[in-house]
Amino acid sequence: MSNLFDLLVAGLATGAIYALVAVGFTLLWQTSQTINFAQGEFVMLPAFLMLAAMHAGAPFWLAIILGILLSMLLLGLAFKMLLVDPMMRHGVLPLAIATMALAIGIKEAVKQFFSAEASPFPSIVPTGDISILGHAVSLQSIGVLVLAILAVFGLTSLLNRTSLGHQMQAAAQNPTVARIIGVPVERMILLTFLINAFLVALASLLITPIYLAKFSSGEVLGQAAFIAAIVGGFNQVRGAIAGGLLIGVLDNLAAAYVSTQYRAAVPMIFLIAVILFRPQGLLGRAEERTV
Repeated sequence: MSNLFDLLVAGLATGAIYALVAVGFTLLWQTSQTINFAQGEFVMLPAFLMLAAMHAGAPFWLAIILGILLSMLLLGLAFKMLLVDPMMRHGVLPLAIATMALAIGIKEAVKQFFSAEASPFPSIVPTGDISILGHAVSLQSIGVLVLAILAVFGLTSLLNRTSLGHQMQAAAQNPTVARIIGVPVERMILLTFLINAFLVALASLLITPIYLAKFSSGEVLGQAAFIAAIVGGFNQVRGAIAGGLLIGVLDNLAAAYVSTQYRAAVPMIFLIAVILFRPQGLLGRAEERTV
């Protein structure tokens, strides 16, 4: 029973990180109809930017700030202006292919300029164990879970309780009407890309101390977050959050009670079941589009 409790806590911590990345998928899709297949590499890259800053002599806290700022510049502003905007006029499929190529490019660049070996990464939360209800639970898992929940809560509060958030939602739901009533749609779309860049940088900061900084780590993270977004509902932020938590728990339980070799198969089977019986996702809403 103690082992199950530990697995649930660790799964929720991992799932909360998946949720951060999945929310980015959802936000980009809602505002710009963009599916970023380089999202996993977007999570991997900030950790190496922070490591590079530390190797140059910056203290950890400054490396974090520089890593987040560079992520927002490269993975938010530059990504939108240099790739998404030019490719979007050609349609969603060419853009999807372009993001796949970007994922390969980022991965190979990190492998070439940093290292093919996994590198340790300092944690922003303390290590060790803490007793909860008589169970010894990793303090790092608790810290990661709390920080991710605070980030998600902050984002949902921004979207639901502020004028800026309402403008972002209006731009996502009906950009034509939003422009008529004076909403700066392009600025809201750019803000969404910047928020996504911040979320992936935060996810990188939280998950890299656990799984190390590896050039290939983005593949697993991107796949898990994409599955989470689809399972929860690709057009709902709350669906992405629920999907991330669910996939994190399923992944941990599958590794413990099924097989570490086939742990990725359990979320995939669950994904297939959701697509077959509820294609809009567990918390998503059905959409109709004119073609």
